[in-house]
Amino acid sequence: MSSVPPTPPQASAPAAGQGGRAPDGACDAHIHIYDRRFPAQAQGLPPPRFLGVPEYLELRRRLNLQRTVVVTPGIYGTDNRVTLQAIRDLGAESARGVAVLHPDVAEEELDALHAGGVRGVRFTLFNPATAVTRFDMIEPLAQRIQRLGWHVQLHLMAQQIVEHAALLERLPGTLVFDHMLRLPKGSGPGHAALDIVAGLLARGKTWVKLSGAYLNSQREDYADTVVTARALIGLAPRRMVWGSDWPHPTEAGAGPDDAALYALLAQWAPDAQARRRILVDNPAELYGF
Repeated sequence: MSSVPPTPPQASAPAAGQGGRAPDGACDAHIHIYDRRFPAQAQGLPPPRFLGVPEYLELRRRLNLQRTVVVTPGIYGTDNRVTLQAIRDLGAESARGVAVLHPDVAEEELDALHAGGVRGVRFTLFNPATAVTRFDMIEPLAQRIQRLGWHVQLHLMAQQIVEHAALLERLPGTLVFDHMLRLPKGSGPGHAALDIVAGLLARGKTWVKLSGAYLNSQREDYADTVVTARALIGLAPRRMVWGSDWPHPTEAGAGPDDAALYALLAQWAPDAQARRRILVDNPAELYGF
């Protein structure tokens, strides 16, 4: 991985017309840390930007983000040391983690992860060819983490949500859906996956991450994400959190401008009080800040 560029794209500071700087206590609920102290455990291409906590702290300063949720990247498999170290480096009082695990994980490891700030387990299954977990692992692990109060985080394509609706409806505890449900680009909120998630949201234990605009858009300015984001916020404004998806491991080249991505939230949620809820109040509840 030595050929991967070591420096990040520079995010501009958001202007007032872009929604301004984030309010005090704002949380970035979805980032990844790539730390060369920890070797990759899974096969697959390295991310285009191999960046760690020092680079992320610069972004946090620029946007006035004060809380962070670190999600273990796929290249580390089920080795969550990179996330635990990132939580320590960011500060345990202002950081939480989401791990990647298999159902046979030892109880002692679960306890150690919880003590280290982990509050959920993620299943990244949108591309089975690169996944380090499987659908049949979700339910048994969801059962095991109930004693810790953790949530199950799911990165699925919209059609997978439809295909596995019965599984999703019987899972215990809290669910978190990544990246605005990965609806087909240009489809808007008319997809059946939105109806399924709407039913789960109505139960009060499901959340959605407003993140990954580039995964949901056909436009360079991501303007076609507005209708979907507003539809989701309208369903459950108290169950939405925002994440940058830094350092954007799916995106080639220099990567998107983080301030521009943050500015989208002002279009998704034009009301300042609604944005504060998404950035501060909701993640404080979900992650226990």
